[in-house]
Amino acid sequence: MTRKHTISVLVNNQPGVLQRVSGLFGRRGFNIESITVGESEEKGLSRMVIVTTGDDKTLEQISKQLYKLIDVIKVVDLSAHPMVARELALIKVNAEPSMRPEILGVVETFRAAIVDIGPSSLIVQVVGDSEKIEAMTELLKPYGIKELSRTGVTAMIRGMNK
Repeated sequence: MTRKHTISVLVNNQPGVLQRVSGLFGRRGFNIESITVGESEEKGLSRMVIVTTGDDKTLEQISKQLYKLIDVIKVVDLSAHPMVARELALIKVNAEPSMRPEILGVVETFRAAIVDIGPSSLIVQVVGDSEKIEAMTELLKPYGIKELSRTGVTAMIRGMNK
């Protein structure tokens, strides 16, 4: 059964590692829906969080191929465990002063924040799961979205599990 998988990949923080990992996905015909990369808790190591779609066999194949890359230390299927996943979006929306109270109502409902106010626009910051980001975007569309920037998903296994 095809479903979304969220994979954590611990890698050496070296030039070209991101290219090799993403190249592996491309060569194998696997799509990357989202990828985030940043330093990890261990010096010299970075963590990639990759969201991809496929069945369990595909995920197993991806994992085996990743371990063949010299800079890959550990691969974990986060979606096989209870996890916390978040994404951040910045949304610049048309906002003449007369429309701002209405937009502010939407922002407050989603526990989002206005992080910039211009003469005819607002920048809204929203943090949450992908569905929350998509719902917020849909509600702001009628006002006119000028620009949208989303991070990829970042995630961790809940609790003390490792």
